[in-house]
Amino acid sequence: MGGCAGSPRRLSDSEGEETDLAPRPPLQDSQGAHWKNAVGFWLLGLCNNFSYVVMLSAAHDILSHQRTPGNQSHVDPDPTPTSHNNSSRFDCNPVSTAAVLLADILPTLVIKLLAPFGLHLLPYSPRVLTSGICAAGSFLLIAFSHSVTISLCGVVLASISSGLGEVTFLSLTAFYPRAVISCWSSGTGGAGLLGALSYLGLTQAGLSPQHTLLSMLGIPALLLASYFLLLTSPGPQDPGGEADSDTSARQPLINSEASESKPGSSSPLSLQERWTVFKGLLHYIIPLVLVYFAEYFINQGLFELLFFRNTFLTHAEQYRWYQMLYQAGVFASRSSLRCCRIRHTWVLALLQCLNLAFLLVDVWLSYVPSIYLVFLIIMFEGLLGGAAYVNTFHNIALETSDEHREFAMATACISDTLGISLSGLLALPLHDFLCQLS
Repeated sequence: MGGCAGSPRRLSDSEGEETDLAPRPPLQDSQGAHWKNAVGFWLLGLCNNFSYVVMLSAAHDILSHQRTPGNQSHVDPDPTPTSHNNSSRFDCNPVSTAAVLLADILPTLVIKLLAPFGLHLLPYSPRVLTSGICAAGSFLLIAFSHSVTISLCGVVLASISSGLGEVTFLSLTAFYPRAVISCWSSGTGGAGLLGALSYLGLTQAGLSPQHTLLSMLGIPALLLASYFLLLTSPGPQDPGGEADSDTSARQPLINSEASESKPGSSSPLSLQERWTVFKGLLHYIIPLVLVYFAEYFINQGLFELLFFRNTFLTHAEQYRWYQMLYQAGVFASRSSLRCCRIRHTWVLALLQCLNLAFLLVDVWLSYVPSIYLVFLIIMFEGLLGGAAYVNTFHNIALETSDEHREFAMATACISDTLGISLSGLLALPLHDFLCQLS
């Protein structure tokens, strides 16, 4: 779990008379609640982003969707060049994998745009249930679909699940010690690595994409169990962890009446307050938008075009390896907050844009001699993206007041989605342009 959890701290003596009147639970109980929340948020991050990552890893296969003679739908795990543009040196799919990216991100963008206007004030449990159901539905719909269109509808369900979950759980971190932000971020990085690696490993082992997707149905169930059975209900707001409440309920959220009232009990902010908070976040939002624009322009606009014919890997296998190595970098950096903290995130945005420029020129001129050099660049790309994400939200948690923190977290999480959406919109025409010219 990559050092996501800090040590639990003692109850502050200034928490009020009501706390003093209650019997003080033993330290062992406090530590137990601390670790349950740390593991709970790590698993929530893992499960929430898992379906989103799998859809991107399967993008090349989804767009190569074919029917078997027995009228059974399947996604060909290693599409043959006959289904592509053979005259192109890129071995292009008829449609860019950016189409899957857009289906996987635009619903998330809509959800995150609505979040600052009250979505984050809705009860948490129904949102979590909806997220889990949509995730399961996405796997089932794609596994049994008979066309690319139906498969893309399944990708949309995965996007709804991921977007709603991210807004929900990032807002929820405002009511727990700040260490859970690192746990959440590490878990989302773990989703990238485990999602890409599991899809790559199972398909490489000979399992069909259909059965690979069906084998992942346990992930939505784990998400629901982590929220309802593992997390303890939040105590008084103490995001800094300086005064973790030993009297915060040690019962799972499903058993606590306070779980629905406490997180949403803060009075709504006025429009003027929201605008003031939003302006204060721009120096974090803009760099994160640039980081994600550059990295997903690479991932869904260039990965498919970075095709090396002189290797033992097929085109589909190369694409899966790119996704897996990128996610490995993301996981490492999202788990690194306790040993490496970055305040000036604009530096990460600059480096990511340089990555994009380097690989874009290579797609045009093909001057990189080996796929292994591309592997290293892609892993570095993932390191930059993960570091930008975790440090942005950590810095926001440090700099916002208690009453603004829930709104700030829900608002800032639009940054990555906005960058990804813009990259997908530009990657589609780029794909068509390069494939027609080559």
